[in-house]
Amino acid sequence: MAKASAGLLMFRRRGAALEVLLVHLGGPFWSKKDAGAWFIPKGELEPGEDALAAARREFHEETGFESSPPFLPLGEVRQPGGKRVTAFAFQGEGDPTALRSNQFVIEWPPKSDSMREFPEVDRAAWFAVPAAHAAIHPAEAEFLARLQHALGG
Repeated sequence: MAKASAGLLMFRRRGAALEVLLVHLGGPFWSKKDAGAWFIPKGELEPGEDALAAARREFHEETGFESSPPFLPLGEVRQPGGKRVTAFAFQGEGDPTALRSNQFVIEWPPKSDSMREFPEVDRAAWFAVPAAHAAIHPAEAEFLARLQHALGG
């Protein structure tokens, strides 16, 4: 069965510009990637867990930022590997330099018997929506269009 994740897309307005907060995955696999390597903060749903509750938990774990209602449902997308991602948007503020992410441990380099700890998210940034389209992983770009539509433009 395909895995399911849920996440939050925080947005703000700067004059006429709509900006979104995206995160870059930590660890060695994404360290040298930029275009297409930014995501909405999200994480795996536990069995029977409410998608919005999971999205709020994962947002906090990956950024250290709080989220608050109202939440706009942005629906679901399916990633190429089959994972289903459900997203919600909310208006908020967060300073990317204040990012606090949880950690994970993997063997690195592979087959080295050396375990290393990495942040799940190594950085966050605000992007105007046109720039976000170039930065975000293609599987999640639909959420940007849905947000713009939900906000009337």
